[in-house]
Amino acid sequence: MKFLPFRSRKAPRQEDRPAPRGAADARCYAIGDVHGCLDQLAELLGLIARDNALRGPAAKAYLVMLGDLIDRGPDSRGVVDLVRSVPLTGMTLVSLLGNHEELFLRILDGESGLMPRWLQYGGLECALSYGVGREALLAAAGDDEAMAALLRASVPEEHIAFLKSCGDGFRFGDYLFVHAGIRPGVAIDAQDVADLRWIREQFLDSDADHGVVVVHGHTISDEPDEQANRIGIDTGAYATGRLTAIAIEGEDRWYLSAEGEPSWFG
Repeated sequence: MKFLPFRSRKAPRQEDRPAPRGAADARCYAIGDVHGCLDQLAELLGLIARDNALRGPAAKAYLVMLGDLIDRGPDSRGVVDLVRSVPLTGMTLVSLLGNHEELFLRILDGESGLMPRWLQYGGLECALSYGVGREALLAAAGDDEAMAALLRASVPEEHIAFLKSCGDGFRFGDYLFVHAGIRPGVAIDAQDVADLRWIREQFLDSDADHGVVVVHGHTISDEPDEQANRIGIDTGAYATGRLTAIAIEGEDRWYLSAEGEPSWFG
């Protein structure tokens, strides 16, 4: 595991608008899509803890998880265990629900027709991490309820309760953290939750002033994708091995990354 260097910068501004600022007297770290990559998450949390300590105390400090903790990587269960333990002392944990968690919970709640899609996009690795046997899954193939029953028997209730408690967004000064993005032209308090978890092109292609800078995951980029109205920090931990966090304090923001081996080629 190696660490990528810090990169610190002033926040670029939209025309005729002041530079965005974080919440007053507060520091915030947000981590992009983990997707079961426990080793990278553990290393990045350690890096965040050291960075936070070196910068001195802040009146308030937050750790935001942008969703998609599960699927694709090798240890979804371990990631959920680590995150729900509130892993950084002195930081308030804010965990957002991603589209992968949404599918997972809908399957566990008994919604039919979703299992093939979930398994195709990394659910198999998630199920295996919870101890569901590959042979049992194969034997139940084609029977969504039988497969969901295997999951329900293997996923701890406290994990389900934690995922159901995850939020949809978090405002931090002039920044808004969501999993996927927002619908351009729609007021923040009128956004559809489905867009917050699933939207892609309509948000990514927009240069509209959203009134906030939206920090999101959901769409992979080689490096943090900084635009005037949004910042994407999903650097594809399961595919590239690189897990990235953004840090914001006042007008400053900087990035921390841990890099390991890619773990999923589905």
